[in-house]
Amino acid sequence: MTMSVVGAVILAGLGLGIHGMHAGSKAPAVGSPAPDFTLNSQDSKPVSLHDFKGKWVVLYFYPKDFTSGCTVEAHNFQRDLAQYEKKNAVIIGVSVQDEDSHQKFCTKEGLNFKLLADTKTQVSRLYDSVMNLGITKLSARHTFLIDANGVVQRVYLDVKPQQHSEEVLAALTELQASAAK
Repeated sequence: MTMSVVGAVILAGLGLGIHGMHAGSKAPAVGSPAPDFTLNSQDSKPVSLHDFKGKWVVLYFYPKDFTSGCTVEAHNFQRDLAQYEKKNAVIIGVSVQDEDSHQKFCTKEGLNFKLLADTKTQVSRLYDSVMNLGITKLSARHTFLIDANGVVQRVYLDVKPQQHSEEVLAALTELQASAAK
């Protein structure tokens, strides 16, 4: 396969969200403990899921820094960040790019939440969120809403970047309201 064909396949998978290219059938189920992990953030500092015990976590996997869908999704999470914080929730993004790419993406796009570098796809595989595009592996666009006790409460395997933050925020509001009853 020539590089231009490989590039076209990758762009098609990123831009069009081709459903056959993503995983998810073995993703952590609702009601199960979220698998713990440690990865470096855009600040080159290790971040572990257990660091956020007592907080809700929006753990979202995305294919690639600086691509259109990923930028829209990140902007919307950033736009709604104060609302998440009021609900004791943090946003954590994970993709296969390295810390330097994440740092540049955060700086250019004004992102104030953690982006984690899963360069060996270990965490993406743990959450069954890897797209295998032949010679290239990318994180699939999946999100896991994890409660303050570390239990998966919602799983999103068919994410539409434009409305995803609102969808997750509504679920968080609903889950917290029913827990308070």
